[in-house]
Amino acid sequence: MYKNSYRGDQFARNNRFSGSRPPRRQSAYSQNIADSQFISHAKEVVESEVYVAINRFEDFPIAEELKARISQRGYVTPTPIQDKTIPFVLEGRDVVGIAQTGTGKTGAFLIPLIHKTLIDRRHTTLIITPTRELAMQIRDELFSLTTGLGTYSTLCIGGSSMRIQDLQLRKRPHFVIGTPGRLKDLINRRMLSLVAFNTVVLDEVDRMLDMGFINEIRELIADLPTTRQSLFFSATLSGKVGELARGFLTNPERITISAQAPAHSVDQNIIRVSGISSKIAELAKIIAHEETTKTLVFVNTKRIVENVATQLAQMGHSVVTLHGDKPQNRRNVAIRAFKDNQADVLVATDVASRGLDIENISHVVNFDKPLTYEDYIHRIGRTGRAGKKGIALTFV
Repeated sequence: MYKNSYRGDQFARNNRFSGSRPPRRQSAYSQNIADSQFISHAKEVVESEVYVAINRFEDFPIAEELKARISQRGYVTPTPIQDKTIPFVLEGRDVVGIAQTGTGKTGAFLIPLIHKTLIDRRHTTLIITPTRELAMQIRDELFSLTTGLGTYSTLCIGGSSMRIQDLQLRKRPHFVIGTPGRLKDLINRRMLSLVAFNTVVLDEVDRMLDMGFINEIRELIADLPTTRQSLFFSATLSGKVGELARGFLTNPERITISAQAPAHSVDQNIIRVSGISSKIAELAKIIAHEETTKTLVFVNTKRIVENVATQLAQMGHSVVTLHGDKPQNRRNVAIRAFKDNQADVLVATDVASRGLDIENISHVVNFDKPLTYEDYIHRIGRTGRAGKKGIALTFV
């Protein structure tokens, strides 16, 4: 082990954390999260924990051309939520799925809904997501499964031309994927009506409520046809989330997939800091380390995003930023640069904690402690993906 190695037990030694030191006073953003919750070693998944699927994709009663697209992507065995959800969606049942990001739930609803569109070109689906990035990721997944199959979709998100979205909606797309605010704007301008949708998907509902979309969601639900298929996905089903589900679903099949990915694939630890200068110095060391490939840095405010990025850029690092105030075209450019290795650091707010699937992120750094532990799990879930181990570090 080398000096200042940014992983595993070495962090504790480098930062002189013995476990007996009293915890620091926590910020207003994370008053309920103990420092010890940010420390965990990556584990190998033992054989008894491996889910054994009942089906293979070729077993599902779906269109052969869709099976061919799935096979071309190298998928043979569905994930647990896909294995359990797809049959019920094909049957027309309402479904409430309790699952974290990274469990394959996008495929769980897209695959059967694409099949329904292929056998009935009048079938239409509305998919509502909390963030633009997640909406775009769902659209990209849809494209990958439907290229050449004659399906049409429209992405309705803020930061993009409403006029273009209006023109696309006039073509009566099979799939409309959007965020609550933009969907409401389109409805208010009489560019979109929800009365004809056969299926509606609410994805990552807990995140939508965290972002303050409760009123928009209720208004959208009120505009939907009473006869429809409804699919509801969330990491939790308590409080307002559960109340919303009860008003949205009819005799649903409940499917729960336990969260496991971050604890198994990510080395988690803390770095004790004494102020903003100390944070920047430690962050620079992490980025410059020989084992670091791509670093995703989370902060809690848009202003701090740009401040941190500016200081890192002055040190010579290649940095891009992502937050809610950036126009959509600039957000797209930043994500593309990070994906294509044109930038090795992305500094972002929690808009990047869900719906961002980028390969080879070796480190996630919580420059600011997250608001909730659930936010923490989503943040660190951006690393340790596709069978690789990742490193998550939290400044405290």
